[in-house]
Amino acid sequence: PRLSSENRKANQAVVDLVAAVAARKRATPAQIALAWVLAQKPWIVPIPGTTKRTRLEENLGAEAVELAPDDLREIDEATSRIEIQGARYSEGAQKMIDR
Repeated sequence: PRLSSENRKANQAVVDLVAAVAARKRATPAQIALAWVLAQKPWIVPIPGTTKRTRLEENLGAEAVELAPDDLREIDEATSRIEIQGARYSEGAQKMIDR
């Protein structure tokens, strides 16, 4: 549901935010997203999936991206003002969680 065309348009603000941070940091949006997850808690580890070597190398590059406290604060403050549209999972997929 979150990726329906109307919800994608509504959620574009998140994509634009990540792209802006990525441009400043000379990184890709995927690297910023992974770096942000890595910066949350030392015991949180993202598990990105890919079937392409170039994407694997891109993902590994996220470890070299340094998000300063100001960067993290900017991302957190901006995302707190964005109301994400659409459920994360379809109704059927949601029923499969925590069975």
